[in-house]
Amino acid sequence: MRTGISFTVSTADRARLEAIVADRNSPQKHVWRCRIVLLTAAGLGTNAIMREAGVAKTAVWRWQERFAAEGVDGLLRDKTRPSRIPPLDPSVAERVVALTLTDPPGETTHWTAATMAAQTGISVSSVQRIWRAHGLAPHRIRQFKLSNDPEFVTKLRDVVGLYVDPPAHAIVLSVDEKSQIQALDRTQPGLPLKKGRAGTMTHDYKRHGTTTLFAALISTHRANTRWAESGSMRRFISCTARPTVNWR
Repeated sequence: MRTGISFTVSTADRARLEAIVADRNSPQKHVWRCRIVLLTAAGLGTNAIMREAGVAKTAVWRWQERFAAEGVDGLLRDKTRPSRIPPLDPSVAERVVALTLTDPPGETTHWTAATMAAQTGISVSSVQRIWRAHGLAPHRIRQFKLSNDPEFVTKLRDVVGLYVDPPAHAIVLSVDEKSQIQALDRTQPGLPLKKGRAGTMTHDYKRHGTTTLFAALISTHRANTRWAESGSMRRFISCTARPTVNWR
């Protein structure tokens, strides 16, 4: 059974301990550690210190011994403990990074943390930490479009030039076409939302062919739109003329 411990606190150490206890910005764990030492120096027993500091007996003994061995600095420092989980070997992280840059197995579109964890034999959280450390995000995909028009650069400069240095007495019309839009409809009408029940809709749908949407953005932040059964140059020019008439 452990016997009581006693020690003498120097004037400098006492002043430092009392300053830590009085400072509102001191972490609470530092405050009650210093109080244990001050109460011990005042001659209080273990049970009395437990009541005053609100800590367990083992905590009182631990910080008494720490102060006796290391002084005030020992109260302000937590001893490092080895992790229960051993660190991953660098070769494992290298393998995860290498696999991430390859196609995933089967018919999946991209790697997920779960599939990578199953492939490499580590945890999902470990995979996520490795990806985060290397700036990898397999679920993110950025789309791009390349033009094979040999005059693309010239046309691009002309369009950008209208914004950078617009000519006098000129207007700029922004018109776009979205073709091959599927016109779908549900096979049955859904039920509306009501108290205690969400709105419903059927899982299957019926097709009504495709349609084309023409949209022209105007300066009032509105868009003139027009639907057509199919896209053609004649319909495109017709849609382009509509905002011109409205602008006038």
